[in-house]
Amino acid sequence: MSATIRAIGTAVPETTLDQVAVRELFAAQPGLGRLGRRLVPAAFDASAVAHRHTVLEELDLAGRPGRFRDADGTLQSPSTGTRNDRYRELAPALFVESARDALHRSGIGPADVTHLVTVSCTGFTQPGPDLAIVEGLGLRRTVFRQHIGFMGCCAAFPALRIADAFVAADPSAVVLVVCAELCTLHVRASDDPDQIVANSVFGDGAAAAVVTADGPGLRLDAFATTVVPEGAPEMAWNIGDEGFEMVLSTAVPKLVGATVAEAVAPLLDGPAADVPVWAVHPGGRAILDRTQDALGLSDNAMASSRAVLREHGNMSSATVLFVLRDAFDAGITDGAPVIALAFGPGLTVESARLTAVGTGVTDTTRTTDATRTTDATRTTDATRTTDAVDAVALATGRA
Repeated sequence: MSATIRAIGTAVPETTLDQVAVRELFAAQPGLGRLGRRLVPAAFDASAVAHRHTVLEELDLAGRPGRFRDADGTLQSPSTGTRNDRYRELAPALFVESARDALHRSGIGPADVTHLVTVSCTGFTQPGPDLAIVEGLGLRRTVFRQHIGFMGCCAAFPALRIADAFVAADPSAVVLVVCAELCTLHVRASDDPDQIVANSVFGDGAAAAVVTADGPGLRLDAFATTVVPEGAPEMAWNIGDEGFEMVLSTAVPKLVGATVAEAVAPLLDGPAADVPVWAVHPGGRAILDRTQDALGLSDNAMASSRAVLREHGNMSSATVLFVLRDAFDAGITDGAPVIALAFGPGLTVESARLTAVGTGVTDTTRTTDATRTTDATRTTDATRTTDAVDAVALATGRA
């Protein structure tokens, strides 16, 4: 009996960042050098992000100043300890809210949950958010808890694999998977291209999935993992003295484009274009472009990935669940296959094949409107296919 994602719940902080406004905030920083003044507008403008959410009210200039921004609009750079204190304070509510949403959508009560898998890479604390979920939702105190930490953007897949294994071992199991990331806790003004890219695309959010052995939803059919060793120095996530430090080389989209077809091949029964829905983690616009071009996918197949990037940015591990939720809400034909994939440090490509079960949708055309189906800024012209990563490459001569 295969495990099935019965429902996906999501949650975002109340503060919404307009991309143009936050671009101006970072571009106006007094310590920015000549290179930074060129890179910030290029990265933000080419990111294909319109809005993001943050737990830091002070990043919105309409909000009150705080530890990350003073009254003059100058960004501060708190210590890693201070940033982690904010994680400990602010992360539990997002974990709980997304988990509550998922359970409500599934129709399964909190007391029925037997296993809880939590995922996060943007903060550390014990007692952790897993216990906040137990207490906040009234889960049984005997629930089995497993945490996956610091695996980056692809960590939802190991979590779903664990859920699949729990269900295989016990068909009566009800597994709650919760991913929450507070990526904006690690922003800071910088001339460093990698940090500028991070500042331009990352947002905060949480997503949860209820996994059982039966019922309507998205059936988990198979998983695949591929490691691209030459990509190890190109994507990394390290702990520094002023927050966690992202390494996101301009080579990453090219590596993704060169390897993604081989990575997902074990999950395909035919051409990639025959799969109507692709839930691709939107690590950046260039990553989506390279994936789409390498696999020959239609704009419609990528609609949910681009919609989530546009409205939420990159929320690390939670993002692919947002994409799956968007795709499911948009309408997936009953019995249709879905391929989900994400990229993480290593360079690691995690992917899964799912099947829509019991959706009640019989029309082969997904119900997406023009604003979601088409990304007007996308182009395959080599001189113009640029997102935050490629824009920085062009500006620094590293393309």
